[in-house]
Amino acid sequence: MKIALAQINPTVGDFVGNIAKILEYASLAEGLGAALVVFPELAVCGYPPADFLEKRDFVARAEAGIAEVAAWTAEAGRPAILCGSVMATNAAVGKQVRNVAVLLSGGKVSFVQQKMLLPFYDVFDEQRYFEPAVEQGLTLVGGQPLAITVCEDAWNDKSFWPRRLYTVDPVDELMRQWEKQPAELAGQQRVILNISASPFWQGKPEVRERMLAALAERHGAFVAMVNQVGGNDSLVFDGSSLAVGPNGTVVARGAGFAEDLVIVDTDQPGKAAEVKPDDVAATWDALVLGTRDYVRKCGFKKALVGLSGGIDSALVAAIAVEALGAENVLGVGMPSEYSSLGSIEDARGLAKNLGIRFELLPIHEVFGAYQEVLKPLFAGTPFGLAEENLQSRIRGGLLMALSNKFGALVLTTGNKSEMSTGYCTLYGDMVGALAVIGDVMKLQVYALSRYANREREVIPLATLEKPPSAELRPEQRDTDSLPPYEVLDPILEAYVERYCSAEQIAEEQRVDVVLVRQVLQLVERSEYKRQQAAPVLKVTRKSFGMGRRFPIAVKVQV
Repeated sequence: MKIALAQINPTVGDFVGNIAKILEYASLAEGLGAALVVFPELAVCGYPPADFLEKRDFVARAEAGIAEVAAWTAEAGRPAILCGSVMATNAAVGKQVRNVAVLLSGGKVSFVQQKMLLPFYDVFDEQRYFEPAVEQGLTLVGGQPLAITVCEDAWNDKSFWPRRLYTVDPVDELMRQWEKQPAELAGQQRVILNISASPFWQGKPEVRERMLAALAERHGAFVAMVNQVGGNDSLVFDGSSLAVGPNGTVVARGAGFAEDLVIVDTDQPGKAAEVKPDDVAATWDALVLGTRDYVRKCGFKKALVGLSGGIDSALVAAIAVEALGAENVLGVGMPSEYSSLGSIEDARGLAKNLGIRFELLPIHEVFGAYQEVLKPLFAGTPFGLAEENLQSRIRGGLLMALSNKFGALVLTTGNKSEMSTGYCTLYGDMVGALAVIGDVMKLQVYALSRYANREREVIPLATLEKPPSAELRPEQRDTDSLPPYEVLDPILEAYVERYCSAEQIAEEQRVDVVLVRQVLQLVERSEYKRQQAAPVLKVTRKSFGMGRRFPIAVKVQV
């Protein structure tokens, strides 16, 4: 059977655009002789739709979209379509909506598989909205039995996971049903299809591939998964669709971080080229895609970046240029009396290397005016944090003024190390629409910056080599307030991403437990800042945002 895996980039709520894309790819697959075209989870309405699912007209529009796609299949000779959508349950009790894979053929809905396992961890909140399936069933396409699953339904294999989240395994149930079929059907090649909206984080594609290979080997089945691609708010979906033969060999592979159409033949599967994991390259691609889709899906074309001459803003600008094009990015330098001449020149050099427009807006006079206004209240107090942050807040105000005037989104430049410890200024450097590198630790900022320079010097060498500094007071260095990043980042990774205790971290990393506790206290005291931050593009297992939920007003012993 020739199956087309159509990994597309839908937009939440864009029924017209999503359906047009589904029909476009279905037509391409028809021209390639596919008997079945498979689209991702919730492809009709986009994933994740969140509380839109509580609006009846949203669900009704999704059902109308299904009918429109089904009508395309009415013409003789056209392939069947399997795609994800939402449908009303029409039940007196329980949730009003179900997450389904619908099989469309002959102009109608010929089969519906409802999602059974509804994830409720990290960024997933599906139990809030969907009614789970109570049973699963096989279906036929062109005489070929198919076991259809929706994303999480394939993620509970007892032979792969050391600890399962659910007592039920939908794939096991489907395979038991396979044995009960008539002999002429039960003897055919087992085919398991999975439609997914599986977000990216570092290492996730490799886990996904190993899991699907284990599933194929265990059941002696041909397993094909089509995954959504694109950015939706904080989440980035990498695509990377896969088809795996019964021996666990990957026979076809979709592109990473790009739309793709992959044709696989269960009778003549072949073998796909191996891909060597590269977290730095994958993270770069994820950040570029996430930035591009966030800006464009929000209805904008242009972005603003405050360029300090430092490594963080340089990396964000480089990502923005690859995502949006140099003509759509404006760099703004806003030096104060504490900004070094070298930093100004580094910012100017970066802009030149990137080919972006660069404007210089010195803030000396504005800073002086603010200080004069505050002088009666600040009298008798030393220059300190308030004055340092005031400079950052002046810059944030200027960037937002430019954003309002010219319709460009401000991209914040803070990294995960800073957001973890509160080494960032509310209404200052945290001002903006998207925290591009808010899930990237400082050490990885350097790794990504070197990757940005892989073909030519984009980020000036001086920016990569100088000690990091906020330049808000004379001779300031990040190490005045924080441990060196070589020490800090592993502590933060263990606490923020793995929830290790201070004692565990100290023992694991051979660091003074007093220092560890000091760092952890910074993390806990900064929760109120993070909950006011711009959305963060998720590239690690545990990012700040909807996947990490902690109260603000707490008293925690670390």
